[in-house]
Amino acid sequence: MDLATSLSFLYDYRLALFTGLGNTLYFTAMGLAIGLPLGFAVSVIRQSGHPILKAIATAYVEIFRGTPVLVQLFWFFFCLPALLGIDLGNVTSTIATLALYMGAISSESCRAALKSIGAEQRDACIALGLPSRVSVPYVILPQTIMRAVPTLLSNCVTLFKESALVSAVGMADLMYQGQMIADATARPIEILTATALIYFFIAFSVTRIVTYYEQSFLARLKL
Repeated sequence: MDLATSLSFLYDYRLALFTGLGNTLYFTAMGLAIGLPLGFAVSVIRQSGHPILKAIATAYVEIFRGTPVLVQLFWFFFCLPALLGIDLGNVTSTIATLALYMGAISSESCRAALKSIGAEQRDACIALGLPSRVSVPYVILPQTIMRAVPTLLSNCVTLFKESALVSAVGMADLMYQGQMIADATARPIEILTATALIYFFIAFSVTRIVTYYEQSFLARLKL
């Protein structure tokens, strides 16, 4: 394989690949923007003593953690219109699937972080007469985020990679663009290798950030 020819070929399709990457990052960002707050809210509910809400939250987490993302995406895109007559379209279906999946996996990270917060923190809030609407966002949430950041960043990488599945419902993400170019040019090796390298570069960069944060966080704990 002529490397110079391959690089020249890839350069000709750079705009299509970067457009697909932009869409991938957009869907990932939307999934994170909705899923992370949802995950924290679900983790708080699961820690509460309300049995009905706790059961609903637990069922949601188990369903979305225990089923493939592709099945969830197809359910929103194909099954929901057939069962309820609600046509979300591929954009809304994509965002809803990624957000709910992110909410489910991040809730476990937040729940573990919540459990690591000592009971004295909550007792102090009660002693000071702070209502939940004050103690949760200003006392509990900041500590939860600090403890959960490493695993939440890992969840972000997972969501970014899982977003490649949205090409199955016609979303022009990075994977979709790579497949279309490969089919049109009959040169899948160059295009799909370039696509894989783009995914790897971004995922690897975030993974390095996770490692750095964990090391610095552990160093602060030792001080």
